[in-house]
Amino acid sequence: MSGTQRIDKWLWFARFLKSRSLATVLAASGKLRLNGQLVAKAHAQVKAGDVLTFPLGPHIRVIKVLAPGTRRGPAPEAQTLYEDLSPPPPRAARPAAPAGGEPPQRASGSGRPTKRERRALDQLMGEDGED
Repeated sequence: MSGTQRIDKWLWFARFLKSRSLATVLAASGKLRLNGQLVAKAHAQVKAGDVLTFPLGPHIRVIKVLAPGTRRGPAPEAQTLYEDLSPPPPRAARPAAPAGGEPPQRASGSGRPTKRERRALDQLMGEDGED
């Protein structure tokens, strides 16, 4: 191998997308950047040292290519192809606790609350129970 590889093939080998056709669609969508330049075609070549920026789910991924792939192997093998430069995703915000502090906790394994317990819990949480 000459040290370069098609961008759609590399994204598939590195296991960022489930199929090569999805990688081709991402490359053609105009949302993929290679070293800061927009990529319009799936045949763009990547090599070691290139930086890819693309949306994946709700996050923007920034990936540094370390090596071209030779096959779509298991995930640990795929992770050797790149270095993740993305900032860690923000931690999910916990729901606000009621004014009284921590929300009430049920003992593990105690099952579902009874109707009476549910009404008491709703009253404690300030819900009127009417929809």
